[in-house]
Amino acid sequence: MREFGYERAHDVAGAVALLCSDPGARLLGGGSNLVDLMKAGVERPTLLIDVQELPLDGIESTPEGGLRIGATVSNSDLAAHPDVRRHYPALAQALLAGASGQLRNMATVGGNLLQRTRCGYFADLSKPCNKRTPGSGCPAIAGEHRNHAVLGASEHCVATHPSDMAVALTAFDAVISYETAEGPGDLPIDAFYLPVGDTPHIETALPAGAVITGVTLPPAPAAYSHYRKARERASYAFAIGSVAAALDVHDGAVHDVRLAFGAVASRPWRARAAERALTGGPADADAFAAAADAELAAAQPLPGNGYKVTLMRNLVVAVLTRLAEEAAR
Repeated sequence: MREFGYERAHDVAGAVALLCSDPGARLLGGGSNLVDLMKAGVERPTLLIDVQELPLDGIESTPEGGLRIGATVSNSDLAAHPDVRRHYPALAQALLAGASGQLRNMATVGGNLLQRTRCGYFADLSKPCNKRTPGSGCPAIAGEHRNHAVLGASEHCVATHPSDMAVALTAFDAVISYETAEGPGDLPIDAFYLPVGDTPHIETALPAGAVITGVTLPPAPAAYSHYRKARERASYAFAIGSVAAALDVHDGAVHDVRLAFGAVASRPWRARAAERALTGGPADADAFAAAADAELAAAQPLPGNGYKVTLMRNLVVAVLTRLAEEAAR
């Protein structure tokens, strides 16, 4: 057993102070990811800071018509909230697809955003891993990579981000709020997760000593949204590909569309090329397939995961077709 300290924070300023007091400190929400990594020896904190009692467990409407979600809100409470189900159904669906009820009851919004990859090499201390030990190599490239990245990867890392929730938040242009010793700050979710590049161990743009305080969603971009996840078994499992989409159709043409992919990159992947290809054009299956092809043209699959390109194309067409049919009713 590796010894570590434990402190319970009762306010955000106290959590920030504790985090800054020890470079080996880690924040503990539900612990559904961190504790697993501690058991595997990947994470070795010298201090755990329990943030469950921070006053960040509220969900409230913003004056602009969006939603403000506290960082310690549980995944279960967020998925069940009537405003989320009514205005951001893709987010509720992503949360429900992400884990069992027991885990959703424990997992927090802030912790979900910061969960780390489920790559087997990352979790195995007997293997090298650039994300765990920079410069040691990425054995997944020549090894087992069936579930790894086809977009935005590099020679240093081909792992994927595991969060379902973050994919939906990316489609909805969420903004992450945080607090540091210097004061508060905000990061659009597109800027929150960093490209893998040659520093796969640096996963987010959060400043050192920052505590996530909440997530703000702007007004929903469309009346219809949906999240669909493909996985290797029917029960709860991490995605091998997923799509979060919102679609606004006027007179058969795409007025607005938001698309984000999951399980294909080191971060939730905003499908900007597909969005550009669709906006102003027809809302039909041929257009949806062409838009998917435009996005996936940048894919660089490895020998064992080329199936993801076809999978994602089919998911995009299926999800957008469903939304177009809902809009036409």
